[in-house]
Amino acid sequence: MKALFDPAYQRYPSQRYPIYARGGMVNASSPQAAAAGLEILRRGGNAMDAAVAAAAALTVVEPTANGIGSDAFALVWVEREQKLYGLNSSGPAPMEASIRRVLDDNNDEDGKMPTYGWTPVTVSGAPMAWAELAGRFGRLPLSQSLAPAVGYAREGYPCAPNLALMWRRAFEKYRETCTGEVFDEWYSTFAPEGRPYEAGEIIRLPHHADTLEAIGETNAAAFYTGELARKIDADSRKFGGYLRYEDLAAYKAQWVEPISVDYRGYQVCEIPPNGQGIAALMALNILKEFAFPEKDCAETYHRQLEAMKMAFADAFHYVTDPRFMKLDYHQLLEPDYGAQRAAEMGETARIYSHAAPPKSGTVYLCCADGEGNMVSFIQSNYMGFGSGVVVRGTGISLQNRGHDFSLNPEDINALAPGKRSYHTIIPGFLMRSGTPVGPFGVMGGYMQPQGHLQVVMNYVDFHLDPQQALDAPRWQWMRDNSVTVETRFDMELARQLQRRGHNIQTELSTPSFGRGQMIVRLDNGTLVGGTESRTDSNIACF
Repeated sequence: MKALFDPAYQRYPSQRYPIYARGGMVNASSPQAAAAGLEILRRGGNAMDAAVAAAAALTVVEPTANGIGSDAFALVWVEREQKLYGLNSSGPAPMEASIRRVLDDNNDEDGKMPTYGWTPVTVSGAPMAWAELAGRFGRLPLSQSLAPAVGYAREGYPCAPNLALMWRRAFEKYRETCTGEVFDEWYSTFAPEGRPYEAGEIIRLPHHADTLEAIGETNAAAFYTGELARKIDADSRKFGGYLRYEDLAAYKAQWVEPISVDYRGYQVCEIPPNGQGIAALMALNILKEFAFPEKDCAETYHRQLEAMKMAFADAFHYVTDPRFMKLDYHQLLEPDYGAQRAAEMGETARIYSHAAPPKSGTVYLCCADGEGNMVSFIQSNYMGFGSGVVVRGTGISLQNRGHDFSLNPEDINALAPGKRSYHTIIPGFLMRSGTPVGPFGVMGGYMQPQGHLQVVMNYVDFHLDPQQALDAPRWQWMRDNSVTVETRFDMELARQLQRRGHNIQTELSTPSFGRGQMIVRLDNGTLVGGTESRTDSNIACF
């Protein structure tokens, strides 16, 4: 069989070569998390069990980006059924939350949802996601898949360099903005000596370990209807939050039908709204109207940026919890609508508003096993550690996903009791003619659909292998015509884009440009993995 990728191909050199394996592969932003997934594969688990193990481990070994109080999404290829499943495990606003109440309780916030504290806390979906994956498709009990994470939390692990950097940034920000008794547990949990951890120091999270054990032993019931739920309720009441035991007890994750667009013979798959994966699909639906014979030219980057701006304009206007959307989101992916938007694109940068379609700051991991199962999984506390709230005595760091709600009742993403917010975290998956190619994802708030677009085009249009597709210099649209590019980006191309009206700024290659993973399965079953060079990523395989 001819190799899909030429390892000598260096037109776009990477810092690493892709990794090849056959028995199984786990790609994660932490070597300990990847090792946890591999351990579960070796114990007889499948890709779904490995994904749960790696995800739980990431709450321990990368708490700067996710926690037990996170939300989660997954795309799951089940080989025996020849089917791709979607899992939306994002939580809604508490039933006691309302625009009027938030405005009355936070009159110093300029009419916007607060960023920290209990107000932006929504129901946590990650523990339910683990239980759903393990219960529906896994082979091992949840307690066994969570055991490596429990071990890391109780016995300790060394702080990695990029983790130390993110920890220090979060600590400095929280020290300025998160003061008062409500945040005391965060400091005692994540800065017990009054400072952030440094690279090489051993981190132990004993309360976290106990909580993970309780979740594993009860298939997450402890978190939603048991003692952990009661502790969350008690802290929320004490500190003026809206979240209640009843919100947790009523929560259910949703199995959903993935959405996709056909892009040059590949089906690019995402989770439907309330996730923002549709923004990546809308942009690709526009870009397929153009030919891209060359990657490194101003025309290619200009069209990518303009398509992404159009997609975000529509996403911000239309996308929220689908129960509250004013149109069928499938309309936004119609080929005619992509062509309509493509026709609006000129040769210079523009600022776009939404159009009418024709009528008709996260961890990401991916896994594959030797049987053909594959998982694309993402979970996040949002904005690093999230709300700054840790439930006393549990290690549960709660997300602040509610910050994205609008307090303007006319906005599509306006806060409402029981409503899910527009959600930034998105797993991706590539198919071709009904056959799985593999999972991919890029973390990083509103960088995520932009990263998806760039990785897909690098792979499909420019024939880069998974590692090259991830390592290629990235751009990030910020707002209006402002674009940030990595310092590794070709500066002559940057100047050409500047002349087209793009306001280009440069920034070092940091996690702000996203942190991605990718696995491609060849026709003979060989797994080809790429992992992010911008952080402490690792691939574990056999």
